[in-house]
Amino acid sequence: MHWPTPDPVAFSIFGLDVRWYGVLIASAVFLGFGIACRRAPSFGLKPDTVVDSLLIAIPLGVIGARLYYVLFHWDYYGGNLLRIFHIRGGGLAVHGALILGILGIWLYCRAKKEPFLSLLDLLTPCVALGQSIGRWGNFFNREAHGGSTDLPWAIEVDGQFVHPTFLYESLWCFLLFIFLLWFSKKRSFDGQIFLLYGILYSLERFFVESLRTDSLMLFGLLKTAQAVSVTVIVLFMILYFVLRGRARKKISV
Repeated sequence: MHWPTPDPVAFSIFGLDVRWYGVLIASAVFLGFGIACRRAPSFGLKPDTVVDSLLIAIPLGVIGARLYYVLFHWDYYGGNLLRIFHIRGGGLAVHGALILGILGIWLYCRAKKEPFLSLLDLLTPCVALGQSIGRWGNFFNREAHGGSTDLPWAIEVDGQFVHPTFLYESLWCFLLFIFLLWFSKKRSFDGQIFLLYGILYSLERFFVESLRTDSLMLFGLLKTAQAVSVTVIVLFMILYFVLRGRARKKISV
């Protein structure tokens, strides 16, 4: 299998290059909007609630993704702060997007008295789908790849055949999207879908991150994504059993 050499530029308008990275992320956002709005009534929520919350969460998510990435590459950005604003070429971190995006949703729910965990359960499958689509931006930018391999599905980067880790995560997140949609019908407590997403995505990210060569590092010793993944798995499993236990007690009473 031979992958074509990708062009990071999708098209140009009035001399301005529009990159596939941005096109894919924008497409994922609009698709996620549509799916979440359509499913909102089954969670006891209005489509307007979805729109309003995402209008807050998405910009915060982009800011969080960039700040998280910049923080762990401060040696590069600290010498020229204007580089921080050049996001068209990549440089966004999923964990940063999730942290500030979830914070934005929490602030919205607190202000509007909306059910925070139910809204998270509604939106979470769309997040997984967005990641599945957005990861292809890494392919076009020739980034976020793994080390050398002779596997038949390897991609060529700088004359070397490497693991297409973007593909591994894209496929996992798409399957996760399908699974979470199906499991939503069996949801037994608020927050269950969100917690399952956190556990299952972190499990995949931990192993895929071990293949990557461009990982963000913590103190230069530990891959940040792996440390975050282990922390999320442990905390979310504890929360999962706590919330499930509370839900069962309410039913028994």
